[in-house]
Amino acid sequence: MTDPRRDAVEPREWDAAPPQPAPAQPPQPPQIEPPSTDVAPADESLRLPGEHRGGFTRLPTAPVEVLRAETGSTVTWIEPQRPLVGLAGWALGFSVAGLVVACFVGWGFPLGIGSAITAIVALRRPLENRAVAVWALVLGLVSVLYSAGWLVWAAQTANLFA
Repeated sequence: MTDPRRDAVEPREWDAAPPQPAPAQPPQPPQIEPPSTDVAPADESLRLPGEHRGGFTRLPTAPVEVLRAETGSTVTWIEPQRPLVGLAGWALGFSVAGLVVACFVGWGFPLGIGSAITAIVALRRPLENRAVAVWALVLGLVSVLYSAGWLVWAAQTANLFA
């Protein structure tokens, strides 16, 4: 037996034709605003790779020059002067050289005296390495003592004190 309701064709929602899309409008070109007045136009000339393009005149790690700007009686900026650092290293170098010379000849005492004076000056400066300055002072004084020992020995062997 067949059901008459079953044989009747009823429209179902999945049998319906898909809705037609609305006709597509042509795309609008993008709106490009004119450049503002604070933007400089690009230089269109061809450049070689690595060629200086201007703008920077110093290396990134170079010191910045700061000018002193005075307005009336007020100073707005003063660049602090960088203190010279490295006197203790020079004193240590001279004291080692004086000690080496004093081990072989007696005339190395000027290097020792100079290094001791330089080490004392380095100890009085606030940014110097104090440990290096102390070593320079000690080695400078030791080189002066060695030189004095050589000179005393040379004087005794030459009978200068007799």
